Amino acid sequence: MGKREALKLLIGGLKRLEYRGYDSAGIGVIVKGADGSSSLKVVKKVGKVVNLERASAEVGIISSVGIAHTRWATHGPPNDVNSHPHCDSALKVAVVHNGIIENYATLKAALQNEGYVAVNAQLFSQLASTQPKLPPPGLTPRYKFVSDTDTEVLAFLISDVRKKQPELSPDMVVRVALQHVEGAFGVCILFSDMPDLIIGARHGSPLLLGVGEGEYFLASDASAVVEHTKSVEYLKEKEMVMVTSSGYTISSLNVTSPIVRSPELQRVEMSLEAIEKGGYKHFMLKEIMEQPRALKDAMRGRISLETGELTLGGISGEYLSRILKARRIIVAACGTSYHSGLVGEYAIESLARIPVEVEYASEFRYRRPVLFKDDVLVVLSQSGETADTLAAVRMAKEAGLLTLGLVNTVGSSIARETDAGCYLHVGPEIGVASTKAFTGQITLLFMLALVLARENGNLTREDCCAKAKELASIPDLISRMLPSMSSQCLELAKAYRYATSFLYLGRGFNFPVALEGALKLKEISYIHAEGYAAAEMKHGPIALIDKHMPVVLIAPHRDAVYDKIKSNLEEVLARGGCIIAITEEDNADLDAKCEAVLKIPCCSEWLTPLLTVVPLQLLAYYIADFRKAGE
Repeated sequence: MGKREALKLLIGGLKRLEYRGYDSAGIGVIVKGADGSSSLKVVKKVGKVVNLERASAEVGIISSVGIAHTRWATHGPPNDVNSHPHCDSALKVAVVHNGIIENYATLKAALQNEGYVAVNAQLFSQLASTQPKLPPPGLTPRYKFVSDTDTEVLAFLISDVRKKQPELSPDMVVRVALQHVEGAFGVCILFSDMPDLIIGARHGSPLLLGVGEGEYFLASDASAVVEHTKSVEYLKEKEMVMVTSSGYTISSLNVTSPIVRSPELQRVEMSLEAIEKGGYKHFMLKEIMEQPRALKDAMRGRISLETGELTLGGISGEYLSRILKARRIIVAACGTSYHSGLVGEYAIESLARIPVEVEYASEFRYRRPVLFKDDVLVVLSQSGETADTLAAVRMAKEAGLLTLGLVNTVGSSIARETDAGCYLHVGPEIGVASTKAFTGQITLLFMLALVLARENGNLTREDCCAKAKELASIPDLISRMLPSMSSQCLELAKAYRYATSFLYLGRGFNFPVALEGALKLKEISYIHAEGYAAAEMKHGPIALIDKHMPVVLIAPHRDAVYDKIKSNLEEVLARGGCIIAITEEDNADLDAKCEAVLKIPCCSEWLTPLLTVVPLQLLAYYIADFRKAGE
């Protein structure tokens, strides 16, 4: 909202956020008539943002107030109709929404009973808990649901509240509507008859307000607004913001006694260059190649390159004392962060001898875990907004645990709600498949393991410094290996892009890396892949191995169980499998037995995950790129 033309700004913001979802995109703007009236104009297109850009240009919209969204389908297939924004039938309300409304079928049924009609009646009857009643006798159905989405229900719900309680202010209308919603939401709302107002609200999904000079930007991610302003307000859980051309007000979503809070502007330390591709074809490739710099930034100010002295300022004093006295450390995370947590488990237990349990945050929050007040919860999240991980933090805090957050995004919800923690400082990660955040999290966990081992006496200060200096050498090793490794993986991808299934095997510190390698391939190439502890291969997966299934074997020969890994290799060969091995530069054991051998620089066993994951990232990227080009 401001004086500038909204369409160009909205399209630009969507392009910055397109990595978060590209099934479809849409915009909704307030258009003012010559007679002083105002109306909503909505344009929605399936596919990438460029499709929306073309369609919007053809319409020729002129407006300074609008909302936009790029979608990753959760309810209903990608198409024009299911794209956001969603509106009520009269085009009085428009809504864009991140998150999931878990009780939308129930809400839809209630509205149906009052005369609202679902055009897609078959889908609705499948989703509703009870068969919807017909409209009351004599009532002509004028309000029609046209999409398969959960978000459309919210637009109708807001409209219904406003129709029934016309005396309510717009912010109170939204509060009343949202109190019926179960699930997560980050929403922005327009009213056609209030052309100088945008309302935003959040619960479980991130939302921030960028404050510029006479203009305001609501977004789910700072990368969408940093081109225009670096001053932002991060909305807290269950908060609402009312934005007009003259200012903004932030308040709670509480219906009975909403509390208005004072502004808490923060400065975003993110450069425009950091969120652009910088000559690379895709963000993922850029971020793989950025890892040497990113890991140096993660260690800058924490490890002295001269002495190896290690300091984690965010986890010191009483927080460090509580960790050292902990019965156990529980790590909770999702996806890639879960895998880095597993590497951290190996490091903390082997170096500091403190028990560690790693949990999927999505499971942790929905069961009844046994928690002790002397446990410590460590959560990992690149964005700092992962809903399941944030819920784990709140559960742990209610149980009296110390909570630590290792996140990348400054000012994020997890950073604010945990008791202490450290930022990764690896820079913004735009690619949907995490790469540098994974190695950044491992680096931070390694530093934490060393600090704990030094403080509880499992390492002498001299040994700790020596290990810290070795950790600090890893970025240069990655930098040295990247050019040749990239070329090798590019060539391998030309052949292996045709495979339909992969098996990734690792042991010890590299078992989580096998899981991560498989995840990367699935995530971006859409090829089935599974990661296993190598010794578990014979307990089922071995039956699948043949000449058509590539097996990626992570086999650093400094591994304590290297001989066991070689036995696993022989088992694969005995069944005609083709092997891509990853080992060190000074190891020739595997050269004659494998289809390809990717060699990393030599380092200590505990540090190998930071190197072995790089070829797996590159292989996944190049396979995905070839497959996309061949569509």
